[in-house]
Amino acid sequence: MHYQDALVEAIREAAAHLLAEDVGPGDITAQLIPESQRAMARVITREDAILCGMAWVEEIFRRLDPSVRLRWSAADGDRLEAGQCFLEIEGSARCLLTGERAALNLLQTLSATATRTRRYVDLLDGTGVRLLDTRKTLPGMRLAQKYAVTCGGGHNHRIGLYDAFLIKENHIAACGGIAAAVEAARRIANDLPVEVEVETFDELDQALAAGADIVMLDNFSLDDMREAVRRSAGRATLEASGNVDETTLRQIAETGVDCISSGALTKDVRAIDLSMRIVELHDA
Repeated sequence: MHYQDALVEAIREAAAHLLAEDVGPGDITAQLIPESQRAMARVITREDAILCGMAWVEEIFRRLDPSVRLRWSAADGDRLEAGQCFLEIEGSARCLLTGERAALNLLQTLSATATRTRRYVDLLDGTGVRLLDTRKTLPGMRLAQKYAVTCGGGHNHRIGLYDAFLIKENHIAACGGIAAAVEAARRIANDLPVEVEVETFDELDQALAAGADIVMLDNFSLDDMREAVRRSAGRATLEASGNVDETTLRQIAETGVDCISSGALTKDVRAIDLSMRIVELHDA
């Protein structure tokens, strides 16, 4: 399935799942409100953020009531300032309150991923080094968080186990060595990129000799990264991984590696503080 088609399907599935787990057989608290009551609500961010998740919010409210109107004043990837109203929602008061938590849960999580990614990308400004995500995503949110990374200016490393080879320590042991593993990968799918994770210079030399497209330098020191760049001499793309945070990111980039991957973009996110408030009420 094409990535965009898969993403559309993931949005539908996520909206259905979120509503099913939250609403269940029905929102009993919303029934306190007259069915004819209409409302307009505003969604604001209480902190600076990068917006992400519009399509999911649209799908959640579409499933509840297609007549609900959403007016966005920002788009995915835009910077939001603390206190900014970026969305107005108008429709049935019951519907707005029923969809509130499902919509905000998704929006605050994806915006958190996009926000951290943008912060890291900004730290890399001027280095030419690409920031990559990993498969360390929140369960069930792989495509959503991968999309959020792109909204923050990062790049998707690989979507899953099917679109690129990543030969790690256990693969190497099971295959009988780096050269054997790379050779087997070429036989299976010669059109897919082959990456080898290495922990020593000897393994680096083996990966380069085997013709790996990408070599991941796992927890190399800064000096060792510089030496790896010298040894590689452009024969493979070098990816730095391990001990990546805001304090080390720039130093790693300045060693000369081509890209840096970080699981923190997706697995350690802290939700952005968002709030929805009803500001107008009227009868239909």
